[in-house]
Amino acid sequence: MLLEEKHKTIEIPLRQVVLNGILSVPDKAKTLVLFSHGSGSSRLSPRNNYVASVLQQEGLATLLFDLLTEEEDRQYKTRFNIDLLTQRLIAVTEWIQVQKETKGLQLAYFGASTGAASALSAAAYFGDEIGAVVSRGGRPDLAMSELHKVTAPTLLIVGGWDKVVIILNQKAYAKLRCERKLEIIPEATHLFEERGKLEDVAILSAKWFTEHP
Repeated sequence: MLLEEKHKTIEIPLRQVVLNGILSVPDKAKTLVLFSHGSGSSRLSPRNNYVASVLQQEGLATLLFDLLTEEEDRQYKTRFNIDLLTQRLIAVTEWIQVQKETKGLQLAYFGASTGAASALSAAAYFGDEIGAVVSRGGRPDLAMSELHKVTAPTLLIVGGWDKVVIILNQKAYAKLRCERKLEIIPEATHLFEERGKLEDVAILSAKWFTEHP
């Protein structure tokens, strides 16, 4: 029997912009996973929405939101501005911490592609306030200077056929000083589009988040 889920579209007012999001809070949820999307992606990403749905079935709350406005996302240099993406994720994290529905929930991050770099940088900033981090096909190497500060248990998931990204994740793994694991999913490419591979990502992620509350 699945836990009852409560989904709602929200607006996140920051100092200079308002970001759109989708908040889902199953009954009795104890952990909220914030999704940090990769370049050119958004809260509507079908892959991240699928992963979020699996997490929700395991009783985890999720927040999918746009790190950039539509206008910002059209600019190539903004998409890859890790400092800006990290600042946005930090600001959204601080905002969600004081909202009535989510106040008191343990926080965690799920980062995809370049979003993994901002997730790890934000985790370094918040320290023990972040319970766990998962990177899917991520570029943690783009946050190399911050990795030694991360205290949250970190799972790096990479496709077995994503050779260049495997090497970059191995370098990042070596820099991390927290509890960490590098999971390589066989016969999967960067986007895990092969049959059953995204399901593998979702199952591994749910297990990591539930085991590291």
